[in-house]
Amino acid sequence: MNQARILIVDDEIQIRRLLRRLLESEGYQTVEASNGKQGLQLAAASTPDLILLDLSLGDMDGLAVLQDLRKWFQRPVIVLTIRDSDDDKVALLDGGADDFVTKPFSNEELLARIRVALRHATSTGPVAAEFTTDWLTINFEKRQVFVAGQETHLTPMEYQILTLLARHSGRVLTQQQILKQIWGPGHEQEAGYLRVYVLQLRRKIERDSARPAIIVTEPGVGYRLKELPPITKES
Repeated sequence: MNQARILIVDDEIQIRRLLRRLLESEGYQTVEASNGKQGLQLAAASTPDLILLDLSLGDMDGLAVLQDLRKWFQRPVIVLTIRDSDDDKVALLDGGADDFVTKPFSNEELLARIRVALRHATSTGPVAAEFTTDWLTINFEKRQVFVAGQETHLTPMEYQILTLLARHSGRVLTQQQILKQIWGPGHEQEAGYLRVYVLQLRRKIERDSARPAIIVTEPGVGYRLKELPPITKES
């Protein structure tokens, strides 16, 4: 059974009840807040392992709550939102959200996002030497990539993009985050370069590059390495 404590911040009592039942059926402990101010207070008092934060709160905008949290709260925050514009999603991720789930969502999707976020948060061992799935293997120490068991040559830029996504597997990274990390500050608006490299990378690692299942596009936002869960081998 899971022992993680999850704080639910939502002003709709029906949603809180549904989430509480779902999470507790999976073994999670839950704490509930009905508005942003109470959510901030309970985040400090109950030390949750993860926060589910609704954006549409009665007393505060959820993005403002997120920004306040990120001044001191380092554990995962998953945002629940009906806002589906690209700008809103980018603002959430740049504002410190670990992930977002757009309403309405399936229980399975939400639970999967929670598992990924908690796994990243509780990973305290040495950095993994490999990222391995049944199709893709990355040996970080030797800088080797194997696709279906065959070594595949990547350019240095393709390798950097792939390893960045693999290190954050299951989480969406915005185009701006990727560009800043790899190209450096001042390149956050050069999304065209990134699209070209991702297209080339998909041709090399996907089973079918026309229907990518490993590097998945979050339209208007960024990319997520989807093939989960990885098997990691520690050095």
